[in-house]
Amino acid sequence: MTALLSPDADLLSPEFVENPYPFYARLRREAPVCWSEAWRCWLLTRHDDVVETLSAPARFSSVRRLTSVFESELSTSFQDRIRPLINHYNTGLINVDGADHSRLRRLVQQGFTPSVIQKMQDQIRTLVRSILARTAEKPEMDVIRDLAYPLPITVITDLMGIPEGERDNFKLWSGKTVEFMATPRASEEVLLESNTGLVRLRERFRQLTEDRRREPRADLITALVQARDAGDKLSNEEMISTLTTILIGGHETTTNLLGSSILRLHQHPGQKEKLRANPALLRNAVEEFLRFDAPFQRNRRVVVDDCELRGQSLRRGQIVLQFLGAANRDPAANPEPDRLDVERNPVRQVAFGHGAHFCLGAALARLEVQCAIGELLHGPYRIEVLEDRPQWKDGLLRGLRELRARVHPATASGHTPPLP
Repeated sequence: MTALLSPDADLLSPEFVENPYPFYARLRREAPVCWSEAWRCWLLTRHDDVVETLSAPARFSSVRRLTSVFESELSTSFQDRIRPLINHYNTGLINVDGADHSRLRRLVQQGFTPSVIQKMQDQIRTLVRSILARTAEKPEMDVIRDLAYPLPITVITDLMGIPEGERDNFKLWSGKTVEFMATPRASEEVLLESNTGLVRLRERFRQLTEDRRREPRADLITALVQARDAGDKLSNEEMISTLTTILIGGHETTTNLLGSSILRLHQHPGQKEKLRANPALLRNAVEEFLRFDAPFQRNRRVVVDDCELRGQSLRRGQIVLQFLGAANRDPAANPEPDRLDVERNPVRQVAFGHGAHFCLGAALARLEVQCAIGELLHGPYRIEVLEDRPQWKDGLLRGLRELRARVHPATASGHTPPLP
């Protein structure tokens, strides 16, 4: 048997970023529960183990899942320098369990009900078509910069009530905030950068919440302000943390998913023709895109009490790093996992998580990608991708840095069939 690759080095290598799936396969086969000494956490790569640890908050908790490393490995003086970052990731929707999580989710999900999401379909399609119309006038486009980024950031900022002229600032600050997550043991320099981005993001949200208290509007910020002011047990810090989480999760995932989906259809023209011939497959195809390239590749939980997993002894307070991208390519869950198949049924994927913390904005992300791909296949414009092996960003966020393409008018009528 070939010696195991070293997770301490190879998870950050250019080869891993380019294509992590062979490495995942070897870990699943040779060491499905693997301790990384450099990262000080357990690496989980099998579908069943990832689902189990995502679904059992009493045993594998979201509480301090990010900050426990800071508090155990950083000096007290440096912790004080990044105190806003630590406080943020100790509160809010995705950093608590049990009753606190249920309370926050109940308050926030009013902005993401099926009826609210479905009403956005025409708006999303119109936005996609207008973006393609503008780029069709250029000799070349970057799919990421010109489509995959502006679509979700526009949709989520409109839903939240963020002014149009501030979208780029919010995108910049949110990107800086999550930089430290690229590795479980970020450098002090990266932590300071993330802290700065977070401080600016939260300060602007504080200003916007004060504006909405004086002048309410029909947006998500107003809804949360009114929930807090009505005494519905939502603190100001929880509100700001939750707004920050929604913004970050509401565009980065969709940008990555849309870019990789367009690339994969270019690389698999037979699958593209299946979708063009049968629009009813589109909903299932998005699930397959999520499985094939999970836009968020890994998650983490804290071990609550000493336990055993596949013969390994996990200790209280240790971190388990759940490789969502590896779980999605587990042949035990999805036969022939390295084959893209828009007709795959069922599609067993955990790209949006599993259990109580399943992504609140999953339906919106799915709808955005369905609308965009539907327009590209059946609308008045077509994209011609100009490269086969573009550069991927990093091992955490599975997304493309850029994707060069051209936009052409379609020869068909430009009537986009309704989504299935």
